[in-house]
This record gives sequence, C-alpha cells and structure tokens, in this order.
Amino acid sequence: MNLTLRQLRIFEAVARHLSFTHASKDLHLTQPAVSMQIKQLEEEVGLPLFEQVGKKVFLTEAGKELQGYAATIQATLLEAGQVFDEMRGLERGRLKLSVASTANYFVPKLLAPFCRRYPHVRVSLDVTNRDRLLDELAANETDLVIMGEPPGNMELAAESFMDNPLVAIAPTGHPLQNNRNIPLKRLQEETFLVREKGSGTRSASERFFAEHGAALSAAMEMSSSEAIKQGVEAGLGVGLLSLHTLEMELALKRLVILDVRELPILRKWYIMHRSGKRLSAVARGFKDFVLNEAAHILALPTLPTLPTRR
Repeated sequence: MNLTLRQLRIFEAVARHLSFTHASKDLHLTQPAVSMQIKQLEEEVGLPLFEQVGKKVFLTEAGKELQGYAATIQATLLEAGQVFDEMRGLERGRLKLSVASTANYFVPKLLAPFCRRYPHVRVSLDVTNRDRLLDELAANETDLVIMGEPPGNMELAAESFMDNPLVAIAPTGHPLQNNRNIPLKRLQEETFLVREKGSGTRSASERFFAEHGAALSAAMEMSSSEAIKQGVEAGLGVGLLSLHTLEMELALKRLVILDVRELPILRKWYIMHRSGKRLSAVARGFKDFVLNEAAHILALPTLPTLPTRR
C-alpha cells in the first residue's frame, strides 16, 4: 500500500473524534479536504474505514485495524524525533507542553526565562481543560502536562512544584467583605459562578463542598476563569478560583477574597508525563527547570489583611 503520513494523521484524528467536523477543526483543515483524504485512503486500502449510522460515525473492522497500525507508526516517528532531539541536546529541539487553563496565568512566566536560556528550542503550548489533558496523557500526545491533582487511574510520573490554593472571591463592597471566619455553609446562600464540567477547579470545589456537608446549590456555569472574574466583579455572584489567577484584580481592588473558615482549598500544581515515557533532552530540561526554579520565579499574590473589628 502507498499510504502517506498526512493521510494517516487525518485518519487518526477522525478515528479519535469519530467526527469529520471535529477532526477538521483539530487539524485546521476544511471538512471537504478531510473527507477527500479519507476517501483516497479507503481507495488505497480497498476497504471502507468508517461507516455512518444516522448522524454517528463508527470505525469499521478495517478502520479499527488501521487505527492500531497508525498509532504504532506515530509512536515510532515520535520516538525517532526524541532520539534526534537527544542527539542535538538542549540547544535545539521541540517541547510540546499542555497545561490546564488556570495554569496559563503563570506558565508563560516559566517559559520566558527557559526560552531565553535556550533560544533555539521550539515550544508548542496547548491550554485546555482537565478532561482534554487526561485524553492527551492517555494517548501520549504531549511531552509534559502541568495541571492540578493527577488522576489516580493512570500510571504517571508526577511531581508537585508549587502550591495552588483556591479562594472565595466576591465583588468589592460585598456584604461579607469585612466578615471574619465565615462558615462555608453561609456561602450556600450565594449564587456561585463555576467553571464548566471537566474543569479541575470545578471538580475540586464540588468535592470540597461535599466533604464539608455543603453544596453549590445555586450555580451559574462559565467557560473560563476570566469569565468568572468578570462576572463576580459585575455582581452576578461569588466564585472559587486559584489565587494564581487574581493578581491583577486584587492589586486594582476590583475583587476581594472572603475570609471563609474552611478555605482556602489547599492544592498543588504538578508537572507530569506517562510513566516510562522517554523524555527528550528538551522535555527533561524543562521539567528540571520547573522543579528547581519555579519557586524562585513565581510568587503567589499576597492575601489582603482584613480590618480589625472594634
């Protein structure tokens, strides 16, 4: 068979998403271009690779077989690239880094000095939510991942490098702004602005409330930390966010942190990869850089001091 690597890459995307539309967006191609490549691939194989039942796309038996071979070929090419990166050392090479959307508030501050030290390293940064990060880890699609708590159902090499406290935020002038030691259950009376399902912040918040016999009873879902901050500032409700996301808003006094008895939620940031993964020299260098120097480069915003009661 005379298959091309481009055809296999497109096939892998369609097989992974089971959607020509989602695959085309992932690959930044038009849907007709994706469909044409799959048609040419099926002609070369001599068998249909996908079948459509209703509005759903499924792999045929031939498609499932090819999916296994495509994964093997991609893994072999990835390993070859890592070997060549190893031969080039840290002076050249590529780093494919995937981070939780909340981590994007500080990851550029780590990448900047690393790239200044190694100016010929090429970095690909993917910012996404927890569910997508887990998919990338499972498929071994990225070199390193920075996120919150590692999943317990996957063999990973994960090391923590920095605290990640989640705090309750409210708009300036909120009735609870100057209260001390607010019970967590008091927050049940507030409308909470929460991240979308699949977000690590959302999962940690719901788990924490449940463990303390409380619940996020009235919730408004938003797709980013930025949207939550703007919503809280506008008076739509209160939120729970990583302290790392609040530096500018606290400095400008647009938001306040509520002194809740059970908060902050104490979490960590982790850098991780699949166990047994052969890291390139660049990936290994960046991991060591984060573990050894993140604490010196990054600093959490200072928590404001509440006024003394009289």
